[in-house]
Amino acid sequence: MTKDQLYNELNYVNHSREKRLHYANLVIANPQLVKPLLEILFEVDDKISCRAAWVFEFMCGEKLEAIIPHLNLFTENIAKVHLDPAVRPVAKVCEYLIKDYYSKHDNKIKSALTEQHKEKIVEACFDWMINDEKIAPKAYSMNSLYLLGNEYDWIHPELAMILERDFQMQSSGFKARARHILKKIKPKN
Repeated sequence: MTKDQLYNELNYVNHSREKRLHYANLVIANPQLVKPLLEILFEVDDKISCRAAWVFEFMCGEKLEAIIPHLNLFTENIAKVHLDPAVRPVAKVCEYLIKDYYSKHDNKIKSALTEQHKEKIVEACFDWMINDEKIAPKAYSMNSLYLLGNEYDWIHPELAMILERDFQMQSSGFKARARHILKKIKPKN
């Protein structure tokens, strides 16, 4: 399947779990499609990029290791994503990566994710925290930044400051997640 064929196929992707999973499995079965999928995802002003993001998130949820050869492409471009329906899945993939990286279990992400990859994820997560994003990308970012803050001592104070500053203006979902993260951070400060 060519990139153009994949692009056309993405027209059939919708919000249903069934469709997203079908196309995620198609990409998993054909690893050569990961790069074109990411290229479409990073055509950030095209509405189809959101559909690519949905498929990419499901692919990573099923087989995260499939991203490894493409970590540079992914982390170099995540900050460009700006359409709401694409930001959420990209933030979720960042959370998948960070959770696996700090997992107690051995996995391939631990050796593949570099300092530069983590720096790009930190930048993107802080951007999602301070920009006018919906709750989901902020929630995924909070989790990722909390875990990263266990390694990088400057992250927790910055994260706590943002959470406390934005607390009153945000939704109940944000407040619940922020309270949870702040409880974990505060004993350390």
